Amino acid sequence: MVGIRSAIYFSFMVVTGSVWGLLSALARVLPVRPRFTFISQWAILNVAMLKVICGLGYRVEGRENVPKEPCVILSKHQSTWETMIMQLLFPPVTWVLKKSLIRIPFFGWGLAALDPVAIDRQARKQALEQVIEQGKDRLTRGWNIVIFPEGTRMAPGVMGKFKLGGARLAVESGRLVVPVAHNAGEFWPRHGFKKHPGTITVVIGEPFDPSGMSPDEVNKRVYDFIETQMKRITTLPQKNEPEQSSLQQTATD
Repeated sequence: MVGIRSAIYFSFMVVTGSVWGLLSALARVLPVRPRFTFISQWAILNVAMLKVICGLGYRVEGRENVPKEPCVILSKHQSTWETMIMQLLFPPVTWVLKKSLIRIPFFGWGLAALDPVAIDRQARKQALEQVIEQGKDRLTRGWNIVIFPEGTRMAPGVMGKFKLGGARLAVESGRLVVPVAHNAGEFWPRHGFKKHPGTITVVIGEPFDPSGMSPDEVNKRVYDFIETQMKRITTLPQKNEPEQSSLQQTATD
């Protein structure tokens, strides 16, 4: 039954995504707020239908921690789900993401309309500078920016090494940092098709000012918060990847 419901939901996502993607490309002429309001209706609809079709809902701890000014959101990355929920929690929001995603027909058009920082992860030095330069631009224009410091989706129970891009952007822009933890991967696996019923928990941490901090210090504070919350909300044993100097790490997914 889970497989059938997941197939129905996937079909719903594809159909609505195709329509919204096409319309979103046309909406790029609009200012940031109305453009985001229109495009994010797809995420709002699909989060709601995920509950109706697959029985998968969510709960949020720390809604009061969402700043009223543009900020840098450093989030756990386990699933596709969080890319939708961020649009509900942090409007207007855009992402640092790999360039190949915006080339996907329809879906990519919608992403492109949200002015993401689209990087080539193979060109690491250039990608890092792009995150800083374009990230500052997006923040100045009123966007909140989501960055997944682990750089890719991690399996439940695993903490990946943090890259420096998001932390450097926060330090150099002087914008507030908001850490976010969640356990979406337990219900919507990173490489899985099935969406299992249940309730995803999202924890929004208190925003903090990175002034006077180094990127390493920002990453450590966010890492410690996410690791602590993941131990609390996940049902699986926690694992950490081998230590690696953050000086070897660059931009994010």
